Amino acid sequence: MLDTVIVRVVRTCCRFPWFVLVVVVIAAAGAAAYVQENFAITTDTSQLISAKLPWRQREIQFDAAFPQQSDTIVVVLDAATPELADSASRALADALAWKPDHIQSVRQPDAGPFFEREGLLFLSTSEVARTTEQLIRAQPFLATLAADPTLRGFAHALSFIPAGVKAGRVEFAEFAKPLSKIADTLEALLVGRATPFSSSELISGEAPAARDLRRFVQVKPVLDYGALEPGAAASDIIRATAKDLGLVPDRGVSVRLTGSVPMADDEFATVADGAVLNGTLTITAVILILWLALRSARIVLAVLVSLIVGLAITAAVGLAMVGTLNLISVAFAVLFVGIGVDFGIQFSVRYRQERHTNNDLAGALASAAAKAGKPLALAAAATAAGFYAFVPTDYRGVSELGLIAGTGMLIAFATSVTVLPALLMILKPPGEAHEVGYRALVPVDRFLAHRRHAILILTCLAVVSGLPLLRHVKFDFNPLNLRSAKVESVATMLELMRDPATSPDTIDILTPSLADAMVLARRLEQLPEVARATTLKTFVPDAQHEKLATITDAQGLLGPTLDPSETKAAPTDAETVQALTEASDGFVGARASSPSAVLFLRVASALMALATTDPGRRASIEHALIAPLETRLHQIRNALKPEPISIGVLPPDLLGDWLARDGRARVEVAAEGDVADSKTMDRFVAAVLSVAPEATGNPILIRESANAVVRAFLEAGGLALVSITLILAVVLRRISDLLVTLVPLLLAGVVTMELTALIGLPLNFANIIALPLLLGVGVAFKIYYVLAWRSGETSLLASPLTRAVLFSAMTTATAFGSLWFSNHPGTSSMGKLLGLSLLTTLAAAVLFQPILMGPPRQSRQ
Repeated sequence: MLDTVIVRVVRTCCRFPWFVLVVVVIAAAGAAAYVQENFAITTDTSQLISAKLPWRQREIQFDAAFPQQSDTIVVVLDAATPELADSASRALADALAWKPDHIQSVRQPDAGPFFEREGLLFLSTSEVARTTEQLIRAQPFLATLAADPTLRGFAHALSFIPAGVKAGRVEFAEFAKPLSKIADTLEALLVGRATPFSSSELISGEAPAARDLRRFVQVKPVLDYGALEPGAAASDIIRATAKDLGLVPDRGVSVRLTGSVPMADDEFATVADGAVLNGTLTITAVILILWLALRSARIVLAVLVSLIVGLAITAAVGLAMVGTLNLISVAFAVLFVGIGVDFGIQFSVRYRQERHTNNDLAGALASAAAKAGKPLALAAAATAAGFYAFVPTDYRGVSELGLIAGTGMLIAFATSVTVLPALLMILKPPGEAHEVGYRALVPVDRFLAHRRHAILILTCLAVVSGLPLLRHVKFDFNPLNLRSAKVESVATMLELMRDPATSPDTIDILTPSLADAMVLARRLEQLPEVARATTLKTFVPDAQHEKLATITDAQGLLGPTLDPSETKAAPTDAETVQALTEASDGFVGARASSPSAVLFLRVASALMALATTDPGRRASIEHALIAPLETRLHQIRNALKPEPISIGVLPPDLLGDWLARDGRARVEVAAEGDVADSKTMDRFVAAVLSVAPEATGNPILIRESANAVVRAFLEAGGLALVSITLILAVVLRRISDLLVTLVPLLLAGVVTMELTALIGLPLNFANIIALPLLLGVGVAFKIYYVLAWRSGETSLLASPLTRAVLFSAMTTATAFGSLWFSNHPGTSSMGKLLGLSLLTTLAAAVLFQPILMGPPRQSRQ
């Protein structure tokens, strides 16, 4: 009955080809218009997993309680000096606050007036004592600069060092590093080379740590969800503002953007990068392959038009079903071209063979429908079933792809038996003078038939010997590895992850109150896998009384000199030159008593060169030296005036990060050990969940996502296998025929896994789609051969079917190859595994299956 229906459809389309063409044009135009109007894609990888899962619900609840933590842009500023980092981050934050059209809010999570004033209280008692002692020792230098913040004051402040060393009041070793830094800075500035100058290094005698040179600005952007890159406008504003402020590498500051918003935007940009070129090359290659397979421009045109119509309708139906595409479901177009073109090739090759036998165009099309219709229908149904198996799973990204691609297979079959015959009737390709198959392969068919059992045994031995490789199949659970590490946002995030202090791999727990949060934090900190558990109470330092007493004593000594009642009037250039000359002479005179006379002479020489240079250069050097010192003086004044800290005096931004509006409190838990080690993080996640099953956060999301994906593919694989088996059982009605269809399919799957282990290609969230796809594509090839074998074909390799299968596989490989060469690592890995699975599937169908089936039950007359 199926054969009869397909033949009637084809005959009707051949009888009214122009009517079919008009209907098709209208349908394709309507579909294209719908796609253009409704096309939408999301790059949010968190939406690839169903929101109904418990761990996804916890994530959503946390984001709702602390919305400022999600959909953010993190601006990472790295500067040459701590003072430059402070001033740059403050200037950028202030400037961005005046951009309400693109930015909702701006904050500095690690800086601001509160931390400038209370920063010393967050140090340990010994660190507070050491810091205040350093400031007290530097009192003469600081007092001189506070009263005279000019190059003259700087020279006078420096002159205390040689005078103290000469008099024996200070040790030269205390000033060796600062003086060396001053000499380096002055020598560089004098030759016109910009160089960073840190006054904190001058005071403490220690080079700043890497963390001291980095600041963060957290931006909550206004997202344009109508754009393919929702945060691009805000990111452009941030970069333009930084450039306008002079925050560029040439001036000692680098500005980079990371966070969920830039990473999502860069994700789409990476996917789109080179897509036009890849698409053009793919289409060109497909057309070339179609020409080699069909040898007629008219037939190629008919197949291409049929394919384009089917793709347009599939895109429209897919958008109507899912609303918004995602980074996985958008691959339906490649799958449609790669697999859907198979139906067109199969029908067209069969038509060419029938046209060679019967030169009547309509008769050849009807005969092709009678012989190819049932295999195509069965292949389309089985392929669609393989895709539809993903629909019930929790892996939403692939679930939607399965829904669209499965429907696309049915649409591709429908266009192959309606649009394609109608177009061939209109285009009227010439008759076929030669047979379509590969008659030269008849000896190969005979060779394989005569050595059938030996080849079967060798194949089985080869596959079995490779089974130990399956233990080495790896699954990459890190979604960051699906992104390009070359883009700024990902590279910056990977860098931050290497530092435990800035790593986002922390676990968050939402508790009913701050008291509950504190109790939970104490329990968690007892776990060996936990480095720290932070709550709002963490920002109320301990031992405040002792620290405040130490700071108050330092303020009593330093306060009057750091806050002079009046400052000296700006010097004339002559006064500045005189001060520099006197300071130079002081270093020259003290060199004999110094254990490092060479350094004193360097400083003296640099000061004298500064005194003798032209006034314009001297003024620019003065700005480079004095600006950081003024910034540092301002910070010291604030740091010496702290106030007792309680939860009630914490700034609103800080309170909002740890206490929700309804009173629920947040606990942040960091791992002990190497956060880059997956085993360490696995133990960390298990330990925290054992105490707080309601926890969420990046480490939990990654592992739960992996479990959901693996579970989805096991469920989908099982469902696909069952559904395909049922379809084949209904149609084939023989257990033996069913087995010779499924065994090569399963064999191809095992060999594919063995090869992934052998070449070191790990499975991941993206490329794992190749495994069930192998069922869909593979079963189509197997069905073609089984039905040809049942019809009595004795030379399968020499038959037109093999020509159709080989060229169909080539077009599919070309489409998948376009994914392989994508700049997006996830998409590229998908293309690699798809190509590998296609190779094994083709080998199983063309070489192994004919051997497995053996001679047909009855030979064709």
